[in-house]
Amino acid sequence: MPSKSFSRRSFLAKSAAVAPMILSSGILAAHGKPGANDRIVTGHIGVGGMGRHHLGDFLDQVGVICDVDRHRLKEILGQLPREVDTCTDYRRVLDRKDIDAVVIAAPDHWHGLMMVHACQAGKDVYVEKPACKTIEEGKAMVAAAKKYDRVVQVGSQGRQHPATAATREYIQDGVIGEIQRVECWHVDNPVGGDPTKFGPAPDYLDWDRWLGPALWKPYNPDYCRFSFRWMLDFGGGQIRDRGAHVFSVVSWCLGLDGTGPRRVTATGEHPPSGIWDTPVKFLVEYEFENPNLKIVWDQRGTRPVDYDFGAVFIGTKGKVVLKGGDGGCIAEQKVLDYLTQKHGVEVTGRGDALKANHRNWLECIKTRETPLMNIRAGHRVATMCILANLSYRLERSLAWAPRKQEIINDPGANRMIGGPGRGEYRLPRV
Repeated sequence: MPSKSFSRRSFLAKSAAVAPMILSSGILAAHGKPGANDRIVTGHIGVGGMGRHHLGDFLDQVGVICDVDRHRLKEILGQLPREVDTCTDYRRVLDRKDIDAVVIAAPDHWHGLMMVHACQAGKDVYVEKPACKTIEEGKAMVAAAKKYDRVVQVGSQGRQHPATAATREYIQDGVIGEIQRVECWHVDNPVGGDPTKFGPAPDYLDWDRWLGPALWKPYNPDYCRFSFRWMLDFGGGQIRDRGAHVFSVVSWCLGLDGTGPRRVTATGEHPPSGIWDTPVKFLVEYEFENPNLKIVWDQRGTRPVDYDFGAVFIGTKGKVVLKGGDGGCIAEQKVLDYLTQKHGVEVTGRGDALKANHRNWLECIKTRETPLMNIRAGHRVATMCILANLSYRLERSLAWAPRKQEIINDPGANRMIGGPGRGEYRLPRV
């Protein structure tokens, strides 16, 4: 039983989440939703890591939590201030008529299938980044959101950060001229994973359901929890994790949401040991034609400033640095000073991007407008990450057609922008 004395403050302290948001009465009168004086009831699919952070923002609204790890469910229940239903199969969440919207924070290889199913079930969706594992998944997600008229927000919250907005305005005002190059940097992928740990999955974990649409692998604890990030078939490394944040803010600052690169070239080294297979010393170059632009992703250890990741925008009149890209963005002081002078009020660049991303989603559920980090934008950002890993795996450059969303003159590579799924875990036709 959950502890009745467990306070909201203690839960938020443990989860590092932000304060909850309650919507005003009457906002749910849209078609297919409860009427006035009701609140949005949320279902949470995947409650480890970011799923726990998200849960802290919806404590008064959560109707059910779902996770394939029963130990994790028990742990979360013990921290909640009230009793909440639980399940281990996300389809049971989608079956419930009292659930209005879902927050999907399962591992990355599940995002596409869960989001499409949620849209088919009439739920609005907040899906963690990266939006999808394959490009075909992303296309299906965009189609499902449109067909079923769903509000879908992607968890690349950096666009909601005041530091990002300030840098964007600075760039779009032409202070550093026409942008010709963006250099994104990040610390390298880790090397590791213990090959001696293969064995039967613990009885509290549904391993087959954890794998879902991914290719089957024998259980190893170093595939699970946050370590899934370091497998190409699950998480895809730093470029699909933090890259989904950095490319999101770069795309927003430069107006690239509706387009993509014409050529992608990635090089890297296979990890020298362990079971994790994401590359080290990873370098990616994206060539755009309209606009004429090159974006670089560099994990070779080069840092233009003392920060683990971020982006340098290089223009014809100068350059500007944005540190970070997720919930922790830092604008240069010259950007803040410029905007303070321009607007006549002090611009600090401080704010809570995660809370703002949640609020934007909830407000759009009310108005049926398009969220700032909508699924179309999220899919385009994820496509950049996916093409980089694909170029690395194939050891060749890829020519990409942004409008058709296909690889040109390389049928073998083009077949790899999708995946077959596995067993019952296959993407439905939208």
